[in-house]
Amino acid sequence: MITKPFSLIFPDPENIKGAKVDISRETVESIELDYLISLKNSMLSEYFTADVETIKYRQETVRDMVECPELSKLLLDILPMLSDITELRRIQGETGVTENYLYSITEIELYIECIEKLKRDFLPLRDRVKSEAFKLMADAVGELAESDYYKDLNRKLDELTSKVHEVKSIAIGVNLDNELRPVDAGVISLNPEKFKSGTVIDKILRLDFKDDDYTCIAPLVPFLKSQSDNQKIALTHAFNNALSDIFKSSVKSWRNIVRSYVLDNTDFLIRIVPEIEFLVKSTKLLRALEAKGLALCYPELKPMEEKACELYGLYNPCVAMKIDTEMVKNDLVFDKNGMIYILTGPNRGGKSVITCALGLIQSMAQLGLPVTADRAVISPVESIYTHFPTEAEDTIDKGRLGEECERLNAIFDKINEYSLVLLDESLSSTGSYEASYIASEVLTGFSLAKCKCLFSTHLHELSAAVPEINAACANEGGVAVDTLVAGIHGSERSFEIVRAVPDGKSYARDIAEKYGLSSEKIRAKVSKK
Repeated sequence: MITKPFSLIFPDPENIKGAKVDISRETVESIELDYLISLKNSMLSEYFTADVETIKYRQETVRDMVECPELSKLLLDILPMLSDITELRRIQGETGVTENYLYSITEIELYIECIEKLKRDFLPLRDRVKSEAFKLMADAVGELAESDYYKDLNRKLDELTSKVHEVKSIAIGVNLDNELRPVDAGVISLNPEKFKSGTVIDKILRLDFKDDDYTCIAPLVPFLKSQSDNQKIALTHAFNNALSDIFKSSVKSWRNIVRSYVLDNTDFLIRIVPEIEFLVKSTKLLRALEAKGLALCYPELKPMEEKACELYGLYNPCVAMKIDTEMVKNDLVFDKNGMIYILTGPNRGGKSVITCALGLIQSMAQLGLPVTADRAVISPVESIYTHFPTEAEDTIDKGRLGEECERLNAIFDKINEYSLVLLDESLSSTGSYEASYIASEVLTGFSLAKCKCLFSTHLHELSAAVPEINAACANEGGVAVDTLVAGIHGSERSFEIVRAVPDGKSYARDIAEKYGLSSEKIRAKVSKK
């Protein structure tokens, strides 16, 4: 019997509360993490952890998945079996006794098929895997497959299934009254052969003219076209009730077997179904990125208190999965001179892409996955919050600006110094003067909260307020605000992010030049008229 709780992604599955990270479904969707890893059996937020040891444990599990293709295929193969067992358990409470009996048999057949496959295909990989998780799983499978319980289960399954599989027909006895009307009926026997209809045509086709115990002297057609659905259901229920009475003793003994062995020994596999799906889907993503020749690295993990975030050669995996052209890589380093960044640049210059990339890399690190960068040094965070453009429905009373401000205010209710906040084109619903004023107040708040933040914005003039914000916050122990610029070469966007003070006029000048709206080109056009 498997008594110790087991997990592929948590070293101590009984104590994972302290590892939880505050990340909402909206945030997962905003940074498009759900596009990269789409799960059916659970939510991605369940797998985030802030515990460094848990991340390292998980990294080893993922390494085995990536380096051993047979392992990935095996888990992909057993996933449907385990999902079917879970579904059978769910529907057994909604069906009758006979159906429960048959479902229980199917469940155990699936379980044995799963264990046999693991025994055949997984145990030979025992010496190749390096992670503690898969070594523990191999030990558990080996213990089960060689146990007397398992051998006894196979024997009893053969005995019990034979009772069902051998039944091809039933003989029904009907008592009649003096007027030959049916009074009551019952099952006489369960038979290993099917009855023949007894019609002349049937006999001719079989070249069989002799009567025997399995030839009907007159056919009884249970379902006629003229019968209503209720009549058909009533007849079916009558047969099922009769069979239930016959199988009652078998069902009782079978349930005892299920309770005494199967439930205790299958739960460890059923519990890890969501984990298997998470690992399989994550590995599929990593293989797809590798197939494109893109870099992946396991981050160097630092304690949360260090608030480290140094990313070299980072790229956005969502963009990488959607395009075939070469990705532009960037560096992004948070340090004592910049824990909060204002990122400005031309429209469609890569500001949103890099903002999401930061969120994705932090998320992948805290899921225990390699990250999309050449090199990374990362501390876990306790929470990730986003403030992205939204199609909110509550703007009638508040207005778009009111809705944006309310969402920003909600972030301040939750953040601490170990939070990561990502803002993309926040406060774009109002004029630049109002937006810049509110943004300055917001940045001051983030500085005093000492969190990490990347603020992607069209407000180029906001950068002018950085010295004033830093001077005010330094006296109260706030962290430094700095600026990043999405580069542009001439009139072409480079998608390169550099640490510099922006020059909003240069962007406007380059864009005006590109579209023929410079004063020189306009004068030239006008003078020709």
